Amino acid sequence: MVSFAIIMIYPFYNQFILSLNDGVDAARGGIYLLPRVFTITNYKMLFENTNLTKGFLISVARVLVGTSTSLLATGLLSYVVTVKNFSGRKFLRVLFIFTMYFSGGLIPFYLLVMNLKLNDTFTVLWLPSLVNVYYMLIISSYMQGLPDSIVESARIDGCSEIRIFFQIIAPICKPVFAAIAIYLCANHWNSWFDSLIYNPSGDLDTLQVYLRRILLEVEALEKIQDVASKNEASEFRNVSSITLRAATTMVVTLPIVFVYPFFQKYFVGGITMGSVKG
Repeated sequence: MVSFAIIMIYPFYNQFILSLNDGVDAARGGIYLLPRVFTITNYKMLFENTNLTKGFLISVARVLVGTSTSLLATGLLSYVVTVKNFSGRKFLRVLFIFTMYFSGGLIPFYLLVMNLKLNDTFTVLWLPSLVNVYYMLIISSYMQGLPDSIVESARIDGCSEIRIFFQIIAPICKPVFAAIAIYLCANHWNSWFDSLIYNPSGDLDTLQVYLRRILLEVEALEKIQDVASKNEASEFRNVSSITLRAATTMVVTLPIVFVYPFFQKYFVGGITMGSVKG
């Protein structure tokens, strides 16, 4: 287990020490345990970008709105397909599962976004991922493992289905909701492609889009050797794509790493509970 943990952790640690190393020196290789030529220039180049704060706030807003709305919509759908006296639950389940394997493709979806006037709006960042079928199957599997007597007694007392979901089912399913919330947070935080193609003005570019842009600029500069050699006085002349990519990995990954411990106690139990019957 110790060896397996080292195998899993070391690549992340290696990216961390590379991000604190001089770019020109890092190109020589051989950096394994500690930075050979320590520098914070890579991070300084990232955070001197004035748009980075704006992109960070948009990414945080996307995570909060996208995670909460998707968790609510997916949770409600999961409850609907587990209500045994609802005659259309099997049809709904098959209908949504069908969308996991077949879709219209990128171009029809892009045309749909344009026709709905969702381009260049914050809505396009969270609305298309409102319902996730895979997560619906996980949550519904968890709900199917709950005793039927809990819901039946609530119906006898006159509770509506909405009240049953929010006051009975949701609190009981808190572990699986917390586990799914981790996945949703990571998905929204790491997403950049939809922001790139559905936001042509650039007003709603997320943090990942700005970091990708900075990385591409450095890679383009490396290919222009004459310009790079003439720019001797540049503060960032020793920044390379290798070290900047490592610093970008740290900036993108660490926020999610810090969030994970708060949900760790729900993670394993929330995914596995309800999946095994007997």
